[in-house]
Amino acid sequence: MTNQLGGAVVAGVDGSDSALDAARWAAADAARRGARLRLVAAVGWTTFRPVGLPALGQEYQRQATTRAAEEHLEGAVAAARAVAPGCEIEREVRGGEAPVVLRAESERAALVVVGTRGRGGFTGLLLGSVAIAVAVHAECPVVVVRGTPAPDGPIVVGVDGDGENEAALGVAFEEAARRSVPLVAVHAWSEAVLDPFLVPLLDRSAVQAEQEKALEGRLAGWTGKYPGVDVRAVIVIDGAARELVDRSAGAALVVVGSRGRGTVSGPLLGSVSQAVLHHAACPVAVVRPEAESPA
Repeated sequence: MTNQLGGAVVAGVDGSDSALDAARWAAADAARRGARLRLVAAVGWTTFRPVGLPALGQEYQRQATTRAAEEHLEGAVAAARAVAPGCEIEREVRGGEAPVVLRAESERAALVVVGTRGRGGFTGLLLGSVAIAVAVHAECPVVVVRGTPAPDGPIVVGVDGDGENEAALGVAFEEAARRSVPLVAVHAWSEAVLDPFLVPLLDRSAVQAEQEKALEGRLAGWTGKYPGVDVRAVIVIDGAARELVDRSAGAALVVVGSRGRGTVSGPLLGSVSQAVLHHAACPVAVVRPEAESPA
């Protein structure tokens, strides 16, 4: 991964209420880290349609759009300062489509923060296309700000069974330690992987005990590194997404890996990650398997 652990917390800004929420969340997070807050507004120059003389029309569009983006940044700066008055803030208008610009920003960032939906998005959508694209392609952890986070609530993290989301665990433990809140580790096992003829004979209590022991082993290295974090392990049968969504109510943050068990390799989100992003009641952090935990 190319993201710099000492990099800025980057928030995408487009003038929407959702982006202002992202700026506020990012400001508070940057203050906790002692990091810079970088507010970025993307302007898609290639979408301009000239009116009248092509050159004059295009230049007018460029200037008007840039002014609007700068005003959006001013609003985001004010919102961020209200949350974190002492935070160092920088801002920039960048040419390009928002997913591409934020993907580039992620190469040098500690974290990229976006809202659920931007300006011009369809109101009925649970999650906007920019948020999805950034969550899939960013080089660093991405937080999609949604719902109402509980400031003193726990960090909730999904734990798979094959060790693919160690990076997500690292981010979750770091966030819990930074905020001095508990961490809830949720792991789901499934009867679907068993021979259906054996399911009626299954000793669920024995399997539950086995899964608890395995989860304890998965967490051991992290609990040793973060001894001050109060860890609460939760084992469920199937329903990982439902459990994470349910526990997001009253949580400060839910952390998921970008790909789940059985998901094909490539730039895709796993089904659990998608469900949590669409339905969680608090902000969601998506962490690629290669991502490093933030400092």
